[in-house]
Amino acid sequence: MPNVIVSRCVLRSSAPQCYDEMVPMAASASVTSVPALPAERFFRTSLFLLLATAIATLVSTGKLDLLTMIVAPSAVLYKGVRWWRRCPAEIPQRIATRLVVAYLLVFPLDVLFLSRSFVSASPNPALYAALLGAVHFLLFVMLIRLYSATTDRDALFLTMLSFAAILASAVLTIDTTFLGLFFLFLLFGVATFVGLEMRRGSKGAMAPDVDVQPKQERRLDRALVLAALSVAFGAMIIGGALFFFFPRFSAGYLGRTSLQPTLMSGFSDDVELGQIGEIKKNSEIVMRVRTGKPVSYPYLRWRGIALSEFDGKRWSSPDRDATTIPAGLNGWINLLDRPAEPDPTATVVRYTILLQPVATDTMFAPANLVSVRGNLSGESSNPELGARRSYIIRDGSGSISNPFHNFTTLRYEGFSLLPARNVPRLRAASTDYPEEVRDTYLQLPNLDPRIPKLAKDITALAQTPFDKTIALEGYLRSRFTYTLNLTGKPGDDPLAHFLFETRAGHCEYFATAMAIMLRTLGIPTREVNGFLPGEYNDLGEDYVVRASDAHSWVEVYFPGTGWMTFDPTPPGAESAGGFFSRFGQYMDWFELSWNEWVINYDFIHQILLAQTMQRSTRTWTETARSWFVRQEAKGRRWMRSWNTGLRLLLALAVGLFLLALRFDLVVAFARRLWLSWQLRSPDLARSNPQLASRLYGELLYLLARRGFARQPTQTPFEFAEAVSLPRLAPAVHEFTQHYTRARYGGAPCDTVRLRALLQQIRSSFASR
Repeated sequence: MPNVIVSRCVLRSSAPQCYDEMVPMAASASVTSVPALPAERFFRTSLFLLLATAIATLVSTGKLDLLTMIVAPSAVLYKGVRWWRRCPAEIPQRIATRLVVAYLLVFPLDVLFLSRSFVSASPNPALYAALLGAVHFLLFVMLIRLYSATTDRDALFLTMLSFAAILASAVLTIDTTFLGLFFLFLLFGVATFVGLEMRRGSKGAMAPDVDVQPKQERRLDRALVLAALSVAFGAMIIGGALFFFFPRFSAGYLGRTSLQPTLMSGFSDDVELGQIGEIKKNSEIVMRVRTGKPVSYPYLRWRGIALSEFDGKRWSSPDRDATTIPAGLNGWINLLDRPAEPDPTATVVRYTILLQPVATDTMFAPANLVSVRGNLSGESSNPELGARRSYIIRDGSGSISNPFHNFTTLRYEGFSLLPARNVPRLRAASTDYPEEVRDTYLQLPNLDPRIPKLAKDITALAQTPFDKTIALEGYLRSRFTYTLNLTGKPGDDPLAHFLFETRAGHCEYFATAMAIMLRTLGIPTREVNGFLPGEYNDLGEDYVVRASDAHSWVEVYFPGTGWMTFDPTPPGAESAGGFFSRFGQYMDWFELSWNEWVINYDFIHQILLAQTMQRSTRTWTETARSWFVRQEAKGRRWMRSWNTGLRLLLALAVGLFLLALRFDLVVAFARRLWLSWQLRSPDLARSNPQLASRLYGELLYLLARRGFARQPTQTPFEFAEAVSLPRLAPAVHEFTQHYTRARYGGAPCDTVRLRALLQQIRSSFASR
């Protein structure tokens, strides 16, 4: 009878085992299922977890559209349930291929319209739309292949697609969440390829079905899990070492490209009343400021932009006196000349700022910025390498900006001089203001007549501009309420509505009220937008500044001193600490370390790391050497103090050892220890006939010490008959039967019963 090729397929995992087998034509109708291969459950589980981790990594970037973030994980989870139930593939291979080809026609529409509409607010909409469209195509192919997989080749293709998803995630994000998910992907990837290789190697081999040997299958699964963990952790350790020691030269080709779908907004060249209140409802981290220790300065603020003109609703600052300041040869941009007589009461603070992408080119720093250095050239993340091309723009109000915009994470360091509030000097300041200051910072819109009258009433008892400033600041802080939930409609005059009706508002209402009322009194002021210090994290030695820390305050001009900071906003309610607050600090510290030593890791960091390791190694060597010297001296003193006692103890120890040798105590202990170790071996080893011989030797040793020595001419049963004691004879006879069956009859060694009989014989001797 001729033979035909019959395809035999059995769904046992995400990649069902299918192969072609030669069978007689008559038997082709009765082809039955093939037994499952070894490590089938291990392979099925690891492959599913690999795909799920790849999808989760893409979703965790937060750069995909909402529909994709819902559909893709749901489809993978649903397919996982069907795999576990061993359901067949839903889509035939031919239809799957046609669907993939058909999507190629949809891909241009996705890039040009669908994805483009989602990323319209991105600074690079064309690039981001192309990347997002490619991710959509990747996920579509992965899901189609997932629902049509029937061979091991399909499983291998799925692993390649999952790796492509990880690469896409690496382009979309630099967050620490990616690190944890990547480690999981590495673990599941190793496990998947180990299981796949096990399946390939077992094809065509004669082996019993895993369903009839579940215990061996579980042991194999445990061994494979241990192997996958070992290889994955080894790869992490070796890869981490290579990452830190492999030479670094420059950033990648996407190093200057932002793939943010949106940028945090709220800071611009003009601010409307009520605008910052919306920003303060957002808890997203804006920047981290590393200072090394808390800054003990009561007026610490991260100053952004100073605004000079107010039209009744909105603050703005016209472009005036903007200058470009380049960096020196050492990379530092000097902004403040060194005074001839430095103020000894001033606070000097050095800081490093890691600013997240924001929709403004404003740079934030404490007031009276002295110098700054950072990746301000748009070409290098290394301040030293980009020194000659770095520069910033400073306007007439002292606000600084990055000409290359803050579309990517911006890292810069600087020095600021924080002056102390010299009250006598401020009270003695004159009212002879420069003409430029009067023209710019005394501008007033059409105001409600009640506002100038209120300012005069509040400052009626104040004699100097400083006293009037303090009086207005104290009045607003004590008589008004801070709130983010405004009630009523402000109308055409929101400032009058705040002062005479609601008497509650955001920080910009308080700053505007103080600045405008001081201007009605002839005192130059300006409104400043920036951030409060934020939460200090002692783990990372940095301030964590969030969008909710956005703030407005007032700067007042005093001749001979300059601009001084005042804040009329009442303090808000402080959040209570606790476990979750401390956990958040740990996460913030980890995020800061990740950005510092992974994202921004370059050649300069490698030099710092090498220097730190050199100093640490020298310190450890000196510490170890001094510890050994101390221990040596301590040992000599102890030996001298115990010289006589040690001689007696040594003589006593030698005597006890000789006594133990005389009564065979050492040999007996060694025999018992060796036997105990053998009895704790696995079941297969404990059924070894040689173990029965060792147990029988232990029996002969016990009986010989009690006067029942076996003669060379006696058989085991003859010796058992010679033991005439009634309490010993039954146990010895039963022991001999078990021993002879295991030693000469091929029966398994019943170690449990033999040990019980030995214990019974020892107890009989002890009770005599």
